[in-house]
Order: sequence, then C-alpha cells, then structure tokens
Amino acid sequence: MAHDFLIFDFGNDEETAQQARRKVDNWIQGFRLGKKMILKYEREDGANEAAESQEEDAKPKSAAHKRKASGKTGDDSAANVRVLIRLDFSDHERLSHQRWLDRIPTEEPFKSKQAKIVRQNDPKFIETAELFDTLT
Repeated sequence: MAHDFLIFDFGNDEETAQQARRKVDNWIQGFRLGKKMILKYEREDGANEAAESQEEDAKPKSAAHKRKASGKTGDDSAANVRVLIRLDFSDHERLSHQRWLDRIPTEEPFKSKQAKIVRQNDPKFIETAELFDTLT
C-alpha cells in the first residue's frame, strides 16, 4: 500500500486548523474514503508554558481572567498547530492517490499554508510515520 503524508503548519491559527479538519471530514464522508484519509493534529507546547505562568498568579476574579488562565484566548499564547494528513490508498488506486495529493494543497483552508509532502522513499518518512502513530 502506498501512503504519503501531507503536513501543514497553521501556526497559532486554531480556527483555520478546525476548518481544515471539517473540510477533510466532509471529503471522507462525501467520497466514502473511510480510513484512506486520516487527519491528526500536532500541537506544540507554547500554550502550556503560558498557562503555567498564569497559574502562578493570584486566582482570577473576572470571567476574562478565567479564560486567560484556561488558555482559551485568541492571542499569541496559543499553541503552534500542525495538521498531518495520511493518504493510505492501495496499489490499484494510484490515480486517486495522486489526485488527492494534488487537490488538497489547492483547497481553501490549505491554500494559504505551505504543504510538505513526505513520501515513502523520503528519509524522514519513518520519523513522520512514528509521529503520526503517537498522535491522537
């Protein structure tokens, strides 16, 4: 089976990453892709450091302070989000596989982000596959 990974770095733009997830979910359902296309998130710890520093402060008294303490604000303290999409088509579906590799980076939530494609013969394939397996 040929499977490749598409990696998109959304920075701290959580809303666009959620739009990308909804788009992929619609494709999976609409084209009956099942397990042939799987999306997972990788979040870096930028938000965890901000939350820890805010927990050391006194207890928040207003609702705005509570939102900041829980890390649910739209400021720069949000985590860096990367979206990993695994395309897992069988050998006789090579044409569909290539069409999805070409289509996904040109669609709206992904268009403004730089796509990195990791193929099976790429030296970073094993590392990317292990990372993908560890994500939830």
